[in-house]
Amino acid sequence: MTGVRRDAAEFLRSRRARVTPERAGMPAGGARRRVPGLRREEVALLAGVSVDYYVRLERGLLAGVSESVLSAVADALLLDTAERAHLFDLARTASSRVAQAPAPRRGVRPAVQWLLDSMSGSPAYVRNARTDVLAVNALGRALYAPLFDTPGRPNLARFLFLDPAAADFFVEWDRVSRELAASLRTMAGENPHDRGLTQLVGELSTRSEVFAGLWATHDVRQHRTGTKLIRHPIAGELTLRYESMELTADPGLRLNAYVAEPGTASAERLALLASWAGTSIATASEERT
Repeated sequence: MTGVRRDAAEFLRSRRARVTPERAGMPAGGARRRVPGLRREEVALLAGVSVDYYVRLERGLLAGVSESVLSAVADALLLDTAERAHLFDLARTASSRVAQAPAPRRGVRPAVQWLLDSMSGSPAYVRNARTDVLAVNALGRALYAPLFDTPGRPNLARFLFLDPAAADFFVEWDRVSRELAASLRTMAGENPHDRGLTQLVGELSTRSEVFAGLWATHDVRQHRTGTKLIRHPIAGELTLRYESMELTADPGLRLNAYVAEPGTASAERLALLASWAGTSIATASEERT
């Protein structure tokens, strides 16, 4: 079974296992059930397809499946927006010829860096689908100081799952790790031919039992907005909201920006961190002259 067939099969099985008859609006019946969620024939009934056809889908054979059938299956399995998009990504990959992924960007356009630098009051960075940080502003570098202390290109997933410092830096490390693993699963579905992303997933699965367990759940997530609780080595604990925005002119790149609620202790601490970061830059500039 190929990788995409295996992923599609395991994804559909995992989603079916979590939907109870009650959630699906079906009678549970009095007999003891052998499966934790819906039976295949129940999903087929809800989706309006034959049992044999649904069994074929759950074997990962998604090539050529129509959008209407995919939508019906998604409705039957009560998929959310991210899960529905992931199912369509898997079907698109199954139906397409293997293509060579474009070479990954190793930086950003000058205008993007200028934009980051203009956001002096908000930590901000740009990352790719492999969670490599390609560009950052001064406050972003100061906020994520432990990440930038690691050797090589800063990578959010490697830092989170392989660096012991991450468990102290992220106050809610368990939640953040679940979310990032789910985001990586989503990005892997969107970028099925990205060899570097595949290698990253393999590395994390081998070196981190936590990541391997999370990856096996097949959970997916669209990384758009949320809250991060950070324990900064200088500024202390910070509660920050973030927004994640796709750079439409640069497919695959996202700009993440953080902000603290005005008038809170976190806003004061972030302002102090910004002042410290600005002083450090000025000092370094003077030393170079």
